[in-house]
Amino acid sequence: LNFNLPLELVETVKRVSDSLGCSPTSAEVAAYFDKHDKLRHFREEFLVPKITELPPSDLSLVNGAKDCIYFSGNSLGLQPKNVKKYLEEELDTWAKIAIHGHTMGARPWAWAENNIEELMAKVVGAKTEEVALMNGLTVNLHLLLLSFYKPTKTRHKILLEDKAFPSDHYAVESQIRLRGLDPKDSMLLLSPKPGEETLKTEDILEVIEKQGDSIAVVMFSGVQYYTGQLFDMACITEAGQRKGCYVGFDCAHAAGNVELELHDWGVDFACWCSYKYINSGAGGLAGAFIHEKHKHTIKPTLMGWWGHDLKSRFQMTNVMELQPGVSGFRLSNQPILLVCPLQASLEVFNMTTMQALRKKSLLLTGYLEYLIKHYYTKDPAQPHKPHVHIITPSDPQQRGCQLSLSFSVPIKRVFEELEKRGVACDMREPTVLRVAPVPMYNSFSDVHRFIRALGEALAASKQDWERN
Repeated sequence: LNFNLPLELVETVKRVSDSLGCSPTSAEVAAYFDKHDKLRHFREEFLVPKITELPPSDLSLVNGAKDCIYFSGNSLGLQPKNVKKYLEEELDTWAKIAIHGHTMGARPWAWAENNIEELMAKVVGAKTEEVALMNGLTVNLHLLLLSFYKPTKTRHKILLEDKAFPSDHYAVESQIRLRGLDPKDSMLLLSPKPGEETLKTEDILEVIEKQGDSIAVVMFSGVQYYTGQLFDMACITEAGQRKGCYVGFDCAHAAGNVELELHDWGVDFACWCSYKYINSGAGGLAGAFIHEKHKHTIKPTLMGWWGHDLKSRFQMTNVMELQPGVSGFRLSNQPILLVCPLQASLEVFNMTTMQALRKKSLLLTGYLEYLIKHYYTKDPAQPHKPHVHIITPSDPQQRGCQLSLSFSVPIKRVFEELEKRGVACDMREPTVLRVAPVPMYNSFSDVHRFIRALGEALAASKQDWERN
């Protein structure tokens, strides 16, 4: 049991297995955890694909009637069951009352997104007036940087992680060029130290302390998409602001995954998509946050009529009455057909708390890590046995639900073999497989089934590798 795992997790698994009189790796342990999971009923709020419905499944290897093992919530969340109902309501409204749908019906189109911003604010730890639902993530990041990135001759750098999500990298690069600056001089990329796979908080803080006087904006991920590392957002915010920097975060992989306190941490700005852990569907409506301390001082660089005060917006005076804070950053009316799935998901989140989800997540991902390390840790006594290396930090406080795995055998083959067995996860070149047991709808039995499928996939991959 000594795999450098948190002692509390190891003791929990052993205590349960002892009480059941079984091995710590037995499926009985997973069943026990599921039986005592107070959040297990939320799975019924989502549509879980059957194995037979997934195109890569090989029904000669697996029972197609079973639910798939869906560990891709870090990329695309499952569909809430109410989505179809809400979409049909709005299509019906459009068909029957047409233009009157702007101000009538279940969710009047002219302010439909405003009605669910309180629910979103709870998920990210913000005040309702600090949150706007609009656009896509990268559009929102551009809008925010246009106002927060005000480079001077001496303070012109933007600090971000070297392997930031590509869209963040491109956005920052283009914002720098827009100001007539060179990204080679103004884009400060932070990489892990040689031999390390993730960034240490002390290394981030050291760079901020040493170079902070030349940094205009610290722009980090909340959770790193590739490694799954959860950054210490509160600590980074405090350090950056102490040096006179604005601090913002891309929370795409953090929102709905980990506990966020954007307001209490004093984060200057943030943005996130909603189709990963928040389950709003591909290309769903994104979120933006600006702390209330900036509501009268930070103004949008680009304006549109949806930033105008709702009370007088439709008077068409062409005299802007700008809403304070992030609300003034709105440009256009939001697509009602994107509001519907987001509402369906946020209503499920509102049935519980991020604290409760996070508590389950710690055990769920910890259990996954425990089983991976039990079966697939590199064994010097069996040098030819396929093994798995977890690059995500083992410290539960430095990760969300995702584990990023690398393999001793070619990853593409492992991925294909997992897909044949009804596993939905995702591969990120060059060497990483990302698996994310989501506490909202995944079970401990899902984890145990995944471990079994992984063993079969590794065995099949090894045979292929040796033949070739």
